[in-house]
Amino acid sequence: MEAIAEKRIITSGRASAPSQAYDPAYDPLVATTPGQGREYAPTYWIGTAGEPPADDGPITHDIDVDVAIIGSGFTGLTTAIFLAEKYGIKATVLEANRVSWGCSTRNGGQAQCASGRLKRSQWIQRYGLDTALRMHEEICDGMQTFKDLIKDIDCEPQPGGHLYIAHRPKVMPVLEKEAKILRDVFKYDARILDADTVKREYVDDKEAAGAMHEPEGIGIHAGKLAFGYLKKARALGAKVHPSSPVIGWETRNGVHYLKTPGGIVRARAVGVATGGYTSNGLHPELKNRLLPILSNSIVTRPLTKSEIDACNFRTTQVITDTRILRHYYRLLPDGRVQIGSRSAITGSDAPQDKYKQFLIRDLHRKFPALEGIQIDYSWWGWVDVSHDMMPRIFQPDPKQTIYYALGYGGNGVMYSAQAGRRLAENIAGIRTPELPIFRSKLPFPNVREMVESEYFAPFRRFGQWWLYRWYNMKDEVL
Repeated sequence: MEAIAEKRIITSGRASAPSQAYDPAYDPLVATTPGQGREYAPTYWIGTAGEPPADDGPITHDIDVDVAIIGSGFTGLTTAIFLAEKYGIKATVLEANRVSWGCSTRNGGQAQCASGRLKRSQWIQRYGLDTALRMHEEICDGMQTFKDLIKDIDCEPQPGGHLYIAHRPKVMPVLEKEAKILRDVFKYDARILDADTVKREYVDDKEAAGAMHEPEGIGIHAGKLAFGYLKKARALGAKVHPSSPVIGWETRNGVHYLKTPGGIVRARAVGVATGGYTSNGLHPELKNRLLPILSNSIVTRPLTKSEIDACNFRTTQVITDTRILRHYYRLLPDGRVQIGSRSAITGSDAPQDKYKQFLIRDLHRKFPALEGIQIDYSWWGWVDVSHDMMPRIFQPDPKQTIYYALGYGGNGVMYSAQAGRRLAENIAGIRTPELPIFRSKLPFPNVREMVESEYFAPFRRFGQWWLYRWYNMKDEVL
């Protein structure tokens, strides 16, 4: 890509201060933009990550750039890193609020060897064996990309694998079948553990009826990782501008005119990395392509040694259970327990205390010894779920230099690094592997997916409300 002149904004060596309060009721299906300069959500990650690193301040006048990246989360920042490292392209990253304000500082910090919501067996059903095998290679390559990228970032990694706990005995045959496919077909060393082994050697989750153990899985501190990516991107020459939402987008003669409150950014290419905070009005190519889902998290005070012993926490691996409305949890490096799960359906309902109480109840059900423990952090955030449960890193129109990486479905902590790498390849004109997630648009909801998809996408929020109740029945009763 031929370089063009660009005015760079000189700022102080400090992070830009917020200009608006945190909005707990923000909803991407209702709001036209995510706001401007909003404060971070009160997450454990932000509360313990230290002072945010310096950024490049808001856009204050019109500028010309080669590449603009919309969204400064894990994907946007890793895209900027790979563009600079591999192709000598110094991107300009635009963020509506504070850097990594959305998904990247509201997740559970679990890096798993997955992308999207489908299991390997479902890949075979959907794509056929050959493509499923190449998809597995891509995801494993993505895990290595992630490991390489975080080697010099102090993000408190907790390696060791992923423990997938059966929350009821009836689930064990399903796990056994999946583990066999992983071992025999994908040569991925998944092991089945019985309930006694799980509770004795890993953790005494009172619900555990057994588990599948995967060799790959790393817990990380999401805030420290985001801040590390920011430092790395800027050290490579990328510019990161918070408080600069894209509030208008026109394309004329191959140039994209991105209107921000402080000026127009004229870009030759645009990468979209806005995750669950993608506004329906950002660009026509993105309207109704995602179904944002809320996820809640809580973090306890540090456990005492006797409490850790009572729960028999003998692992710091990332853990999920087998509910459709799954829980994700682990023991953090400072001795706290973090647990998260699905939450409210709309942003206006999200601040209701009952959703926090549901999660506290679930924590107590798994670990009765923690009943009454102080909860130090509680937050929620939006997850970008595609209508067919798989992500896309794609150029939707070959005539326009617009690219996106979206739809991780809750598995973006790890795969966002690989997605950033693939998005950078797209922008630089390098062909990505011949896989469905790189060769098709994020789909619209349709009748077939209404039948096949557990998220009942065509009915959006109404279908989600109905399905959450059905899922809870399946998870707990049937």
